[in-house]
Amino acid sequence: MSTELLDTLAATVGAANVLTGGDLSAWEQDWRKRFRGRALAVVRPGSTAEVAAVVRACAAHGTPLVPQGGNTGLVGGSVPDGSGRQVLLSLTRLNRVRAIDPANLTLTAEAGCILQSIQDTAEAQGLLFPLSLAAEGSCTIGGNLASNAGGTQVLRYGNARELCLGLEVVTAQGEVWDGLAGLRKDNTGYDLRDLFIGSEGTLGIITAATLKLYPQPAAVMTALATVPSMEQAVALLQLAQARLGPGLTGFEVMNGFSLDLVRKHFPQLRQPLPPSDWTVLLEQSDTESDAHARQLFEGLLEAALEAEVITDAAVAETLEQSHAMWHLRESIPLAQAEEGLNIKHDISLPVSRIPAFVASTDAALSARWPGLRLVDFGHLGDGNLHYNVQAPAGQSAADFLRDQEHAVNTVVYDAVMAHGGSISAEHGIGELKRDELVERKSPVAMGLMRAIKGALDPKGLMNPGRML
Repeated sequence: MSTELLDTLAATVGAANVLTGGDLSAWEQDWRKRFRGRALAVVRPGSTAEVAAVVRACAAHGTPLVPQGGNTGLVGGSVPDGSGRQVLLSLTRLNRVRAIDPANLTLTAEAGCILQSIQDTAEAQGLLFPLSLAAEGSCTIGGNLASNAGGTQVLRYGNARELCLGLEVVTAQGEVWDGLAGLRKDNTGYDLRDLFIGSEGTLGIITAATLKLYPQPAAVMTALATVPSMEQAVALLQLAQARLGPGLTGFEVMNGFSLDLVRKHFPQLRQPLPPSDWTVLLEQSDTESDAHARQLFEGLLEAALEAEVITDAAVAETLEQSHAMWHLRESIPLAQAEEGLNIKHDISLPVSRIPAFVASTDAALSARWPGLRLVDFGHLGDGNLHYNVQAPAGQSAADFLRDQEHAVNTVVYDAVMAHGGSISAEHGIGELKRDELVERKSPVAMGLMRAIKGALDPKGLMNPGRML
């Protein structure tokens, strides 16, 4: 039966785009190298019609499908299992920007478009597509939407969900839903767009999207500031929101150890401020002028210094300095990888609860595992922390991950739930957090999710074993 299916797929997308031999690790292994599967074939359609034909062929043979974009996910949601029965559907050939409408402030792109290429296309028209994350040079917009990606500007512009006005989707039956109209108001029934965004390919396959654009800011100001505690970081956020309003587009926090790792593994990256318990990176986008932006920004930092909310600050004077500051922040995950395997948490909390969460959870983890090292950083402005745990110095990172991950997760996730948070802020569920989701999500919510899955994918062929 698989031979017949492979012949059909080759006739549909071309034999060169049905890969069954050789080194397929680029598709079969996830970015963190935690999940490695084996695909029946890697299939690379070049159009929405070809995606639909592939889905119909797989449905006819009862063969599961795993959609994949840039394969930059962190929860094992886009690689096949080890059965050798799943077709890996790579969408990277669907990489055209179909249209850009400056008057409507929209751009329509296919799912395989690299995020950075969408940003560049918008910029060439004097416009801004604000979704921005560390993997933007290799992640794709389809994957961004399937996982409802966040990034560094959620504080101002929202998650991927808020940046999408319409979708084109291939259903589990191989039909095509064209919902690409760039409307900001469409009150004609259930919001199917929001159903597919964040569904991680378990309900259907996103093949294109109509995205929101914004005017480019007249000026952007970036600064690093040191604060003595997480409480003061939250106080600085409140002060920045009061003084800058919607102009505050980025507010990141980094603990001392996270930047110590960057110093250790990337010593060529200059850090303009001395080590501190906590460092904040904040960014303002101004619609008026550079002079207006500087006046507001420097006024904010002066007020924060006078109120002893911050202890020191450095303002970027050039675009290169601004990029260097962001590069420090974005190098933390890479420095962690150099240090060794670690236990990652992508959690969301009410901003007001973050200081108490950090204090109590740091203490609980350190009491149980003396010497354990915490890499705590993330998007404080929207309540999203990457609260990562590194093995004690001198211990095997791989052994610690294998032996202690479940126990560490229990401590962290119990605390997250006690503080009214979520176990996944922007990375999704995938395979990594699937079982945890059942424990942490309400039975009513899980029942509704399963009902939706059963209605849209009754054969269970869309990315099975992920999320649910």
